[in-house]
Amino acid sequence: MPTILLPLLVLLVAPFQSPAGDRPDRAAPANVVVIMADDLGLCELGCTGSGRIRTPHIDRLRERGMLFTRAYSGSTVCAPSRCTLLTGLHTGHAQVRDNLEQPNHSGPPDAADTVRIGAWKAPPSPGGRWGGQLALEADTETIARCLARHGYATCGVGKWGLGGPGTSGHPNRQGFDHWFGYLCQRNAHNYYPTHLDRNGERVDLPGNDRSTTGALYATDLMIDEACGFIDRNAEGPFFIYYATPVPHLALQVPEDSLEEYRGTWEDPPYEGGRGYLPHPEPRAAYAAMVTRFDRDVGRLVAHLERHDLLEDTIIFLTSDNGSTFDLGGYDPGFFDGTGGLRGAKTYLHEGGIRVPLIASWPDHIAVDSTSDVVVANWDLFPTILGLLGIDPPRGLDGLDFAPVLLDRGEAPSREALYWEYHSRGGMQAVRMGRWKGLRLKAHGDPDADIELYDLEADPNETTDVAADHPEVVARIGEVMAEQRTVSGVPRWNFAPEHRPPDRPSPGTDS
Repeated sequence: MPTILLPLLVLLVAPFQSPAGDRPDRAAPANVVVIMADDLGLCELGCTGSGRIRTPHIDRLRERGMLFTRAYSGSTVCAPSRCTLLTGLHTGHAQVRDNLEQPNHSGPPDAADTVRIGAWKAPPSPGGRWGGQLALEADTETIARCLARHGYATCGVGKWGLGGPGTSGHPNRQGFDHWFGYLCQRNAHNYYPTHLDRNGERVDLPGNDRSTTGALYATDLMIDEACGFIDRNAEGPFFIYYATPVPHLALQVPEDSLEEYRGTWEDPPYEGGRGYLPHPEPRAAYAAMVTRFDRDVGRLVAHLERHDLLEDTIIFLTSDNGSTFDLGGYDPGFFDGTGGLRGAKTYLHEGGIRVPLIASWPDHIAVDSTSDVVVANWDLFPTILGLLGIDPPRGLDGLDFAPVLLDRGEAPSREALYWEYHSRGGMQAVRMGRWKGLRLKAHGDPDADIELYDLEADPNETTDVAADHPEVVARIGEVMAEQRTVSGVPRWNFAPEHRPPDRPSPGTDS
């Protein structure tokens, strides 16, 4: 075996358990808050290099903790990335490996006269419900279920995408005591929805009709819900998964936030035609959406401080994938959300899976610190448990990087990180040290050529050096084969014998 691959490092599937000496001693368990933005690019925060979007509260959170400069999402689109974060399994083993739409309901899902209608047809209201995406199986081991077993009150707020109403994937059936938000990612394509879901019940929103504006802005309700949960559970411990739909399209934001950016730049109107609702000031709207999300983060932190809980709360902030492409009024050239990296959402190039990651825990994580350790969002499950002194479940793909956060040692070693994605012809990617292997158009051809990039010399993936390093390409091909199991969803496989005949790959932007 080539010397660059020796000694053989810990494979990605091997769980890592923090030594007892690396675990903090504490009289009471810490609270945990995981904030996941939606389509927020690597460089769309002030603290990660944006010169256009103001995020003072998130910047302050970064100053209080650690910024990871080589962090990855679990996938390049919404649902699978959320699955990897919540289950600690990468997309080679996860139940959900792409967005997969489910039919909607004309009325309450369990009503005798309810019929199922098209997945992209809005359900009639009142009474109708969005079908959501492929549901997690019953009793899936999620971080919420694990923490609930250890005495945590658990809350999910925001956008779910892992099971619609009445399914096994509903958050309340996956370890969350309390849930409020969008179950279906397509319902989340509008910030003035007719209804949301609270603990399985439809919550109607008077004054909203999915127009460009409305009476009740969804994320305002969501931050209120999260703060209310803190009020009710201030004695702790609690876990909050705050999955804001911002800044996913459509471009919609209340007037008071839009006013903060109106007239700042030349701002040609988006007339529609590229998906989602039109907007007369799309650049101002996008920046204002992120800044309003930043305001919500500030409210959440202030609420913790009001209850004297900030020093007892671990906070992570990240995004589900890289920024989107030229769609629905978003201007990638103007905002440069990927920081010049190749690709965007729906691609496994760096621009589609590199994301911001901030960790804060006063008196435990060094202030204004930075780490270049390569991590992915499926590492958060075991890392949170490591910070809390809880042994992780067996079989997680994620590794516990708590020693890095606490400055108590090196991150556990591993040979590679693995991703797969099944739209755009099917893709696989492996990050192995300085090397990035990428296989495109893999559906029906699991032995398709692998492109190879040296990320240290070529972070923008401009030059394929596969011909110069055949031994690296060979090992990456082995990892691509080793790090996946056959999916129960036929279209989420590469080999012809595991795929449905003559069926095109799904192409969704949820």
